Amino acid sequence: MSTTTPSKGYAGKDESGTLELWNFERRSLTDHDILIEIKYSGICHSDIHTIKGHWGKQKYPQVPGHEIAGIVTAIGKNVTKFKVGDRAGVGCMVNSCMECDSCKSGEEQHCETTGMVGTYGSPEKSSPTGITQGGYSNNMVVTEHFAIKIPKNIDLQYAAPLLCAGITTYSPLIKIKIKKGDKIGVVGIGGLGHMAIKLAVSKGAEVYAFTTSPSKVTDIKGFGAKEVIVVDTAAKLKPWFGKMDFMISTVPYAYEMFDYISCVKPYGYFTQVGQPINGELMINNTNMIFNRVNFNGSLIGGIPETQEVMDYCAAHEIYPQIQIIKADEINEAWQKVVNKEARYRYVIDASTM
Repeated sequence: MSTTTPSKGYAGKDESGTLELWNFERRSLTDHDILIEIKYSGICHSDIHTIKGHWGKQKYPQVPGHEIAGIVTAIGKNVTKFKVGDRAGVGCMVNSCMECDSCKSGEEQHCETTGMVGTYGSPEKSSPTGITQGGYSNNMVVTEHFAIKIPKNIDLQYAAPLLCAGITTYSPLIKIKIKKGDKIGVVGIGGLGHMAIKLAVSKGAEVYAFTTSPSKVTDIKGFGAKEVIVVDTAAKLKPWFGKMDFMISTVPYAYEMFDYISCVKPYGYFTQVGQPINGELMINNTNMIFNRVNFNGSLIGGIPETQEVMDYCAAHEIYPQIQIIKADEINEAWQKVVNKEARYRYVIDASTM
């Protein structure tokens, strides 16, 4: 019996960010593991940041990808959540201690002991490569708890982006108890931002989209935004000061934040989900004292909440706007993501690996 699982995928070999096809090994199935034949894998800006070392030094070769959708082809003997032939997805994490208060309360992403094990680039003793390897590949071995059940009434290519872009924006919206009539601002309309709009609109909110890309205005209105503000100068933000009940920013780089934050009503919340290089953002405390806005960050969501957003989007036909690409187009797609040319989520057809 083989002790490893043969796999192939596109890996970064260094901080240049150029990916190459690579044959590697995954661990064999343990009693609680499932083997997923990957059908689709979304491209997230986090993949680019990670491989380029923007968030810290990395071990290479490394296969990125944490928006994974496919079919279960094998299961360990103690698996109860899935059977062969089921549709399954994997998001941003593949393990945690499962014993701390956060893990037990369904917030595995905030594991208080070992920390969550990311889907790619995290040290993993059971991995033949020493680190977890992600979804730009043909298969995935994962503990069943960290796999999401994908309903039959949503196509796999649409399900994949929900496992990062979907949950990352859904979680903070749910935590503020979004309701009909709320004025919600969304800053940065890309893979995450367009999902934030669709999800907020589905809850009955009035959505105001803030973008620096005039070419996206028609699309954004199609997503359901009540109004689109093209921010070509800071002055465009001043009329909106104190108007929003809540704002979420998906901008993945450092930017001038103050005027955006000031668009929130006093004592309202501004949540940053986009993660800049080294996580560094600059906030002027004097400004925050006077605008009286609560600033916070948000990561992803736990496994129960990720299942919730998957089921919600399937039930309400909330689908990401995607562009299917072949595996050999990944490097070109990455450059388009950096240049803000994606419309709005690239999804890799894994059959082209």
